[in-house]
Amino acid sequence: MNLFEKNIKDIANGVVEKNGFFLIDMILRGNENNRVIEIYIDGEKNISAEDCARVSRELNSVIESQNLIESNYRLDVSSPGTDRSLIFLKQYPKHINRKFDVSYVHNNVTNILTGKLLDVSGENLTFLSNNKQIIINFNNIKKAKVIAGFS
Repeated sequence: MNLFEKNIKDIANGVVEKNGFFLIDMILRGNENNRVIEIYIDGEKNISAEDCARVSRELNSVIESQNLIESNYRLDVSSPGTDRSLIFLKQYPKHINRKFDVSYVHNNVTNILTGKLLDVSGENLTFLSNNKQIIINFNNIKKAKVIAGFS
């Protein structure tokens, strides 16, 4: 990560945290004449379009006040969506009773399960899969995605 990218990420992280959210990812694309900055945020509760707009306005204001980008740029702030894995333990509670695909390690073996998240207790997550409750420590999860459901 170069100094420019690190500086933008640090500033984005500060603005995101100030608003009560956490930075999931930042993608910097384009070139010096036409940059695209994609910021993905999440929270302990669902993220609204207004939350993203507020973070975008504040981040844009900081970038411009510090004259960090002298050329054209586009700033996109959004929630991560269901195509991205959950990376923080604090993302899980709002997804209780939702279905997941989980890859985790148990006894040095990688396992895959599809199941419904029933509970988050400390660092332990309880899933229901094939009528069995499976408790997985958060630190053993390699990848976990919410499965989008449409009723």
